[in-house]
Amino acid sequence: MNIHEHQAKQILKKYGVIVPEGIFAFNVEELVKKAKRLKTKKFILKAQIHAGGRGKAGGVKILNTLDELKIAAKDLLGKILITHQTGPEGKEVKRLYVEESSNIEKEFYLSCLVDRASSKITFISSDQGGIDIEEVAKKTPEKILTTKVEISDQISDLNCEKIIKIFNLSDDVKKQAILLIKSIYKMFISTDASMVEINPLILSKEKKIICLDAKVNFDSNALFKHPEIMELRDLNEEDPIEIEASKYDLSYIKLDGNIGCMVNGAGLAMATMDIIKLYGKEPANFLDVGGGASKEKVSAALKIILSDKNVKGILINIFGGIMRCDVLAQGVVDAAKEMNISVPLVVRLAGTKFKEGKKILDNSEIKLISAENLDDAAKKIVEAIK
Repeated sequence: MNIHEHQAKQILKKYGVIVPEGIFAFNVEELVKKAKRLKTKKFILKAQIHAGGRGKAGGVKILNTLDELKIAAKDLLGKILITHQTGPEGKEVKRLYVEESSNIEKEFYLSCLVDRASSKITFISSDQGGIDIEEVAKKTPEKILTTKVEISDQISDLNCEKIIKIFNLSDDVKKQAILLIKSIYKMFISTDASMVEINPLILSKEKKIICLDAKVNFDSNALFKHPEIMELRDLNEEDPIEIEASKYDLSYIKLDGNIGCMVNGAGLAMATMDIIKLYGKEPANFLDVGGGASKEKVSAALKIILSDKNVKGILINIFGGIMRCDVLAQGVVDAAKEMNISVPLVVRLAGTKFKEGKKILDNSEIKLISAENLDDAAKKIVEAIK
């Protein structure tokens, strides 16, 4: 689960991280009123959307007066920001954040994330903050330092020093940086975060280490332990179809293709998407209905796929283990009768009760194409949408 920058900074501040003082609001009048409390020579106005690249898209402005702030806020609120992470449709700015300006002497990059391959926590640090870290990695990889640490209650001073070595700090500032790493690590473990990214992390001219920007993601599977974080969820920033899928505990991610996929099991879903691409088309979604889905859940999944206007055909690929093929088939029939499916539908069933499932589909009078195996199913759905 993602949260906004102003929310991330408040959480980091709670764990001892230094961030600029700031306020957020949903309307211009409230924003200007709150901004009067800030002790600053310049106001930093930031659009709050769940996407990076806001500065390049005009979503970050430096302003000298409250009047300038008011004018810029009116222009920014409700604007559609298009960045490299939003896609061409962009995101509407529905909340604004203003913070005090900082006197920057040097910018750094710092992030912390779970490395599943090594079962460790990885810190990435660089003295090239404030710019695209991907470009730094591509052109000057020697300027990026990766440090993997064992998961425990706290991080050692030795590991902290390894992480910040690339910053080349003086001894006094180094002490601040070590405390920063310890604070971020404690927050990361305590909140079940999956990523913390600070870009830029700055050294101010007053010799303070300050988090100038912050992005935090959390492990959705652990949110039941953190209701205070769950309350920070902004449904306006999420795809409506994905929100609907979460109500039925469906693992759904919208993609850019035109072949809708309904599969049970994440591995099988990935293989299904791969073979669709192999035959020259693109999947419209990742959708895992799970191992023990009911017919109501299957019906909801099919409706969600069909709600995507880009879908020109549907491939249902089920391997019956815990999931029974007859249950899946009945869910498909119920949804198809209710929604009057007008796009090609290819179904491949195998495993538990697949004969019974095939019989339900054959007797349903639904127009569908049966497939013997996954390869056959992919060929048939690609041919059908041509």
